Amino acid sequence: MSPYLAEYLGTLILILLGDGVVAAVVLKQTKSENAGWLTIVIGWGLAVTLAIYAVGKISGAHLNPAVTLALAWSGSFGWELVPGYVLAQFAGAFSGAVLVWLHFLPHWKITDNEAGKLGIFCTGPAIRSYSSNLISEIIATTVLILGLLFIGANEFTQGLNPLVVGLLIIAIGLSLGGTTGFAINPARDLGPRIAHFLLPISGKGKSDWSYAWVPVVGPVIGGLLGAWLYQVLF
Repeated sequence: MSPYLAEYLGTLILILLGDGVVAAVVLKQTKSENAGWLTIVIGWGLAVTLAIYAVGKISGAHLNPAVTLALAWSGSFGWELVPGYVLAQFAGAFSGAVLVWLHFLPHWKITDNEAGKLGIFCTGPAIRSYSSNLISEIIATTVLILGLLFIGANEFTQGLNPLVVGLLIIAIGLSLGGTTGFAINPARDLGPRIAHFLLPISGKGKSDWSYAWVPVVGPVIGGLLGAWLYQVLF
């Protein structure tokens, strides 16, 4: 399998399970309706864990353009591979979102919460303030990149790293995710947002394009900042 295909499949798994847990909590008449934020955050952490186990040995399981750009900027990943990785990540995120829509197909019609439906696919702020929301995404993604680099610098029992990364995602979600929903990944947000815009989702409402730049720009800045801080401080 090529690393590009691996990034596509890994990101698809990430979004299928990550957006899937949000759908299970938000949509009406699922078995886990109203299960809450803790369920969502743990679900995302496990989604990351499984996606890394699936493709980590093939592509490194970046699954996130912010990670890919940060590693390239730090010199540990070839710039010539960046466009292919990023395109594969966005395509995988879009495809994963389509599968979430199909999986929960009968539940969209009976759910009348437009904001909740959008929140299944992409993030939105608890309090809309573009500057504050941007800062939140920058901080959370900086912590993500620093955490990934810290994990990489330590020796764990073989096969344990994906679990530790999943715990990192849970920690970020619980501690820093309450402001914006912790996108920390441009593909994770924009790919499914495009799917939300294009899919015939019953009663879906608008896709909130005025906010869409925040979970793209913030993670990119945060990723580069995290890589720079690691080089300077460690």
